[in-house]
Amino acid sequence: MSPGAALIRAMRPHEWVKNLLVFAGLLFSGKLDQGAQVVDATLAFAAFCAISSAGYLFNDLRDRELDRRHPDKRNRPIASGALAEGAATVAAIVLVGVALALGFAVEPAVAGLVGLYAVTTAAYSVVLKRLVILDVMTIASLFVLRVVAGAVAVEAQASEYLVVCTAMLALFLGFTKRRQEAILEEQPAGSVASVPEAAPTRPVLEHYSLSFLDQMIAMVTAAAIISYVIYAINSPRVGSEMLATAPSVLYGIFRYLYLVYDRRDTRSTAAILTEDPGMIFAGVSWIAAALGVLYVFD
Repeated sequence: MSPGAALIRAMRPHEWVKNLLVFAGLLFSGKLDQGAQVVDATLAFAAFCAISSAGYLFNDLRDRELDRRHPDKRNRPIASGALAEGAATVAAIVLVGVALALGFAVEPAVAGLVGLYAVTTAAYSVVLKRLVILDVMTIASLFVLRVVAGAVAVEAQASEYLVVCTAMLALFLGFTKRRQEAILEEQPAGSVASVPEAAPTRPVLEHYSLSFLDQMIAMVTAAAIISYVIYAINSPRVGSEMLATAPSVLYGIFRYLYLVYDRRDTRSTAAILTEDPGMIFAGVSWIAAALGVLYVFD
């Protein structure tokens, strides 16, 4: 693998799908047909792609020794040696600079939110990812930052219910991810016997039991559905007509639970969202319904 290919892989561009939340403000504010606002939202999206990739590089640099003792993570570019540590450090610094520059190009407040994202990500990598419950709550806060930054970029205000719904959905994804990882940890020891001193996926998993995770998932699932329905009924632009998008949200959540619990799917969140036909259908149908309600029939 060439150094350039290793760097791109280490940046994890497949995870950028999470940054599409930046466009929520553009969509819900009814400004999708305003060229200048589309450009600003796109620049904000690029800024979050850059800063999230910098975070992945920083995390992999810190965890390189632990990753080398893990059956899967040892293949990461930095852990495997395909990407030099010095090159990864320089790339992370450059990406932070690019992200902040893009944020300032849109609005100083957007740059501030990008900076806050960077600080939170660093704190997560250094300390917070080892603290039970706070690890998932920190991840959820990063999703909320994306939505808020996207709204600021297009001079819109994110609905309180939309922010709450985003947080609940992010907690849903976070706790289901921990459950996937906990299931993997229960695999027979022989499955990682080829790796000396095989390390756990995440040290924090020793504090999570499946029964506790199931309780958390049940709670945030209900909260996510209820908060989205309340938002849809009280949509600032079109009122209760946004309920037309609710079936897609319900199907997407139920489909995700089916994959995690029934199919025991252990793929990453980004992979499930972009590769599973059911999840793709949920996303496409939701976008179609939202566009129809907000722009066609409004």
